[in-house]
This record gives sequence, structure tokens and C-alpha cells, in this order.
Amino acid sequence: MEKRRVKVWDVPTILFHWLLVLLTIAAFVTGFLGGSLIDTHGQIGLAIAGLLAFRLVWGVIGSTYVRFVQFVPGPARVIAYLRGQWHELGHNPLGAFSVLGLLTLMLFQVASGLVSDDNIAFTGPLKALVSQSTADRLTGLHLLNVWLIVGLVSLHTLSIIFYAVVKKNNLVSPMLTGHKTVDDPSLESARGGGWLPFVLAVLIAAGVVWAANGGLNPAPPPPPPQTAPAW
Repeated sequence: MEKRRVKVWDVPTILFHWLLVLLTIAAFVTGFLGGSLIDTHGQIGLAIAGLLAFRLVWGVIGSTYVRFVQFVPGPARVIAYLRGQWHELGHNPLGAFSVLGLLTLMLFQVASGLVSDDNIAFTGPLKALVSQSTADRLTGLHLLNVWLIVGLVSLHTLSIIFYAVVKKNNLVSPMLTGHKTVDDPSLESARGGGWLPFVLAVLIAAGVVWAANGGLNPAPPPPPPQTAPAW
């Protein structure tokens, strides 16, 4: 069959993917080192919150293969994949579980970080919305969840290596170029997305970052009036 290049991933998805990789590494390093870097860690967390918000919106209004309705696997698709009968573009059913799992862990990591309190040098911008006991509990889970993320990212990386070495299927190249070479005439290039949906997704993500940074927090009470000392 004649080989041809088809579009799989749009530019916003590619940028999201690699920015999330870089920011996740930066968050891990700054969080592990702590100290004077803990404020930077918090700013990186806000950036990741914006990225995740963008991806959730883009998963609804983005191009074909980034939409959740297209790649979230059902039982029939999983069975077809395990039988070697799945020949579509985008995330395969098992890869889709990995993507959804990572998004879930990252969303929890961001949410717990926003209300965390290490009682030393860092207080999340939304800490005022929860009790101290809840903040302490979520801070502990925030620290533990790091290792779940590391484990899932490691499994994701090993899967990519397995596909490249054993199945001779390079999954990295399409995430760099956006295109994949195929010989199945039934496979079509991604459609949809575009500038208007992109702008909308960016605006929503910016709003989420503003809110996550305390934009909706109630104003602090005014300081008590100063009274002149009685002499």
C-alpha cells in the first residue's frame, strides 16, 4: 500500500506535552531540594495547574485525536487491542489509561499543593480554604503522590522504549513533528482545533491560574484600629 503522512497531534498538544515534561522535572527538583527553592516550586505548580486546565479543555474542543471522546477506551477497544485488531491513530487503549492516570495524579498533586502547609517555609495560596488538619493530611499525601507520579512516568517511558525497540514503532517522533507515516487508507489526519478553540482554552487556563493563586480568596480582615496610648 502507498505510504502517506497524516497529522496526529496538533501544535498545542505537542507544546503541552513537552512543557509538562519540563515543568514536572523542575517541580520534582525544586521540591526535593526545598529551602530557598520552595517558592519557585509553588510557582511551577501554578504553571502546571494552567497546563492541566488547558489540556482538560483541549480534550473537549481540540483536534480529533486529543479529544477524550476519541481515545478514552471502552471494553471493546481494549479487547480489540489485546487481540491485535486495533489499528487506529492516537493513543492506543493501554496508552490512554496511562494518560488518564497521569492526568489524575497530576491534578491531585496540584490540588493538594495549593492547600498544603509545611509549617516551615511554604503555605499554599488556597490554604485558607481548608482546616489545618486537612492541610496537614493533604501535605502528607502530596509528598507520597510524588512517587506514584515517578512510577507512572517510568512505566510510560519504558513503554515508549518497548514500542521503539520491539515493535519498531516510534512514538516520540509524532509528538515532535505532529505527523505519522501510515499505509492504511482508512486513517485520516486530525481535524478540528484551530485558533478560536485555542484562545478559549488559554483564557480558561489563565483564569484557573488566577483562581489557584488565590484570586477568589476572601479579602483578609482589616487590621484593628490603632488607639493612642493613654498617658
